[in-house]
Amino acid sequence: METNELHRGRLIDHIQLVVRDLEASRTFYAAVFDVLGIPMAGEGGNYFWADELFVSTADSEAADGKLTGRHHLAFQAQDRAMVDRFHEVALAHGGKDNGAPGLRDYHPGYYGAFVLDPDGNNIEAVYHGEAKRSAPSVKVEF
Repeated sequence: METNELHRGRLIDHIQLVVRDLEASRTFYAAVFDVLGIPMAGEGGNYFWADELFVSTADSEAADGKLTGRHHLAFQAQDRAMVDRFHEVALAHGGKDNGAPGLRDYHPGYYGAFVLDPDGNNIEAVYHGEAKRSAPSVKVEF
């Protein structure tokens, strides 16, 4: 089935990764988010977050003492160069290669790269090709 129109929005409200080594994760994600233009919005003693991704230690209140399992998270990139840079920076900051930048058969123009973060989560940056967006992002205010 070919997809000609995608709607991005609030399908997932937030996700939490509970990690073994918070500092290793902080180093990895700070570098990756810098390349992708995603600001890290907050930090505490045993957690940090960026947008709707929360990363914490097992002793954080929300973790209930348990590490999360392996997840696949994909972040949108603005172009192929950003995907390439994501892969390069992720590897330089504790990530392990899980798929070099390149075209994938998921749909025409899908260009992605995959790395494993310090806890083995499969982290991807993807550029879906030339497309027109109705807005740069969804903004929610309270």
